[in-house]
Parts: sequence; C-alpha cells; structure tokens
Amino acid sequence: MPENLNGTAASDRPLYPEPTARRKGVAVVTGGSAGLGRAVVRELTGLGYDVAVMARESDGLHAAVREVDLAGQRGLALAVDVADADAVEAAAERVERELGPIDVWVNDAMTSVFARFLDVRPDEFERATQVTYLGFVNGTRAALRRMAPRNAGHIVQVGSSLAFRGIPLQSAYCGAKHAMVGFTESVQAELDHDGSDVVISMVHMPALNTPQFGWVRSRLPKHPQPVPPIFQPEVGARAVAFVVQHPRRRTMVTWRTSAIAVGNALAPRLLDWFVSRTGVDGQQTDEQLPVYGDNLDKPVHDDIGAHGSFDHRAKSASPGTWLNLRVGHLVGTAAGLAGGAVRGLAGAVRSR
Repeated sequence: MPENLNGTAASDRPLYPEPTARRKGVAVVTGGSAGLGRAVVRELTGLGYDVAVMARESDGLHAAVREVDLAGQRGLALAVDVADADAVEAAAERVERELGPIDVWVNDAMTSVFARFLDVRPDEFERATQVTYLGFVNGTRAALRRMAPRNAGHIVQVGSSLAFRGIPLQSAYCGAKHAMVGFTESVQAELDHDGSDVVISMVHMPALNTPQFGWVRSRLPKHPQPVPPIFQPEVGARAVAFVVQHPRRRTMVTWRTSAIAVGNALAPRLLDWFVSRTGVDGQQTDEQLPVYGDNLDKPVHDDIGAHGSFDHRAKSASPGTWLNLRVGHLVGTAAGLAGGAVRGLAGAVRSR
C-alpha cells in the first residue's frame, strides 16, 4: 500500500521556519517527490540539511517539503521538469536566493518505458532519455555553475547496476544510466585538471521497492517488477547520505550491484546468456498490484511516498553495503592503530 503523510495541508505549513542549530547546509534533490528521491530527502533532512525538492507538480512534491518543514528544517518545493535546462537553472537560482548557497545536489529524477526496443516509439525513447540522462546533465550544469566559482560543493549522481549491464525491456533506461557514467567521469576529469575541490560521486543502486513499477509506461503482458533480490529505498538513501558525509567517487549499493559490475567486466558473454534467459520473465509478476498511472509525459499527482508495492519481498538492510561504505575508514583506522602500536613498541625498546 502506498504511504500516507498525516501532516497539515500545504497552505497550513510554516513557510521556511528558522533552521535548527544542527543545520548543515542546503541540499537539492531532483525526483524527490517519491521513491528513492523521497527517501533521500528524509535522510538529508535528518542530517540537518535544508532541502529543496525538485519534481513535477504533484501532491507528492508538496508532501515531501512538508516533511522537511515538520522536521524543523527549511523546505522548498520546485515544480520543475528536469528535462528543461532553463527551468532547472531558474530553480537553482531560486534555491540560492531563498535558502542560501547549494552545498549538495543529488540527481535522482528518472522515468522509463518497459517494453521491447522495437515497441518503444521514438518520442517515448527520447522522453525517457531527456529525463533520465539529460536531467542529470542539466542538474550537474546548474550545480557546477554555482559550486565551481566557490570551489566547494558535492554532486551525487544516483546510478544503477544497469549502468554496467543492459537488460531486456529497459533499453532507454539502461542507455541513459550508461551515458551518465561516461558524462560524470568526463566532468570529474575536468575538475581534477583544474584542481577543483568540487566533488562528484556516483552511487549505484540495486533493484529497489519504489513506486516506479506502478506508474512506469509498460507494454508488458504482466505487471512490472524489480529483478529480485529487492531492497527497500531506505537502503539506497542511507548510502547516499553516507556518501554526502564521507565523499567518495564510486559506491556500489549491495553485493548484487558489485557482482553485476565485476561480472560484466570479467565475463560479459556469460551475462549476455544469463540475462537473455532470465531478464524478461524476471521483470514481470503475476501478482495483482496497484497501478498509479503513467508518468512518462505527465506526473502522477497523488502522494505515493517512497515505497512501492513490494514491501512483502523487500529487504530493509544490506550488511554488505554497510561494510563497503566503511571499509576504507576501518582499514585506515586499523593502519593508524597498528602504526601507533609499532611506534610505541619501538619507543619502549629504545628507552630500555
């Protein structure tokens, strides 16, 4: 069942209350009205960020901002289609005018078409690409125009295991995520050349239980589903929040995402064989699940929340991701302790 927000009406909420003492800065989240983006908004709010939520006009957009306000941070609703570069630029200007300099920008907005490639119309393919790829380009440009002159800021690109391995029935989405990786690496190389302190991170997600499977445009005979194993959006959102606090360039969320990236690099023909035999049936279910509408060309106006219809099958934690996010810090701490022990022992020997 979709989540419900039991808050006050949008007209009754306080308009930009004073930030709390724990305020960490200003964050922008595209696609923040539902799904993973909604979960990211909640995580960043919990960390103390004021959050501007960018999405097409909907009840979900305003409900997400209301959650920010009710948590004691400042929220800002930006009714924007990320495929419109000028609109994204104007929205970024408004964020800095009303909330202050943007410290973190999370690109998450996406849309897709579930169908065989030859069943996807050219205009549908272009629309999915404009949102899922060019939306990231537009967001990155708007963020960098403000961060680069200040030599500070952090952009987080929400990627996918499908940025490394294309699967059937999602040609537009897979192509967009592959393109995002190449684009991000190119821009990061330019920042490195300039000696910039602006950081761009990619956080690649597994299959998540989000509303997209209830509102994606689909020509499949059965209801779309994420390819199991399925994880709750909070697993991905916590990873994004960790990377915001501890910047790193590439992060794989869950063992499955890591395995897909490594497997495709080492044995691509084996994965060709595997996905050709499992990818079509694995993305469809016989379950009778809600259909919220078709959001390719227009938004679904209801407030659906972060979760989709697969709560009964989704995992709420990923120990492998927890270890992956912290292993660098654990290794560094262990090395520091070991070095300290060696120096202490050497000092003790010398003092004899």
